[in-house]
Amino acid sequence: MKNKINKTVVILALVLAVSAQAQKKVKTFTVSRVIPANIENVWQVVGEDFGAISNSHPQIVSSSYNQGSITYGGEGAERICNLNEDGTKYVKEKQLSFDRENHTFTVQLFHSEGIPLNPEYTKAVYTVKEIDQNNSEVFFDMTYRTTPAFMGWLAKGKFKKGIKDYLIAVEHHVITGENVNKDNFKQIKKNYKKSK
Repeated sequence: MKNKINKTVVILALVLAVSAQAQKKVKTFTVSRVIPANIENVWQVVGEDFGAISNSHPQIVSSSYNQGSITYGGEGAERICNLNEDGTKYVKEKQLSFDRENHTFTVQLFHSEGIPLNPEYTKAVYTVKEIDQNNSEVFFDMTYRTTPAFMGWLAKGKFKKGIKDYLIAVEHHVITGENVNKDNFKQIKKNYKKSK
């Protein structure tokens, strides 16, 4: 009887350990885009103008620096990105590991409302690399976990498409100075080649 109980406890412990490990699984993807612009101009939009992402993201209705945060791009800067007009669907993000010299930073999601993302496991690394004086490449590497976790594989395609659209919008904003939004993006997108 004692052996049977011990085996049951061991099996239960293994099942719980495997289940806990499965819950911690994250999904990742990388999207990049070559933009025909100087690295500093691209970096200004994605890194330095961190709180103004709504100017270059077709899915973000409005954005601003969080109250109490620094109000410029840099380590510790926090932003809120509203995904609908009434502000009930949004994410809050913070810049970490901000490296101006190498044109890279990490963004950590720390609050999500109306979006099935787990903040503890969701972050992205933005990197801008110089190709030559007039061309740069932006890399967006995302690691995320959905809530519930099993939705991760379903959401990956949607998230990846959203970032590809974002990088097209960054290109348009850098080149023209025009703000991009959900109303004008469909027409804008027709003028640009697809990103990787």
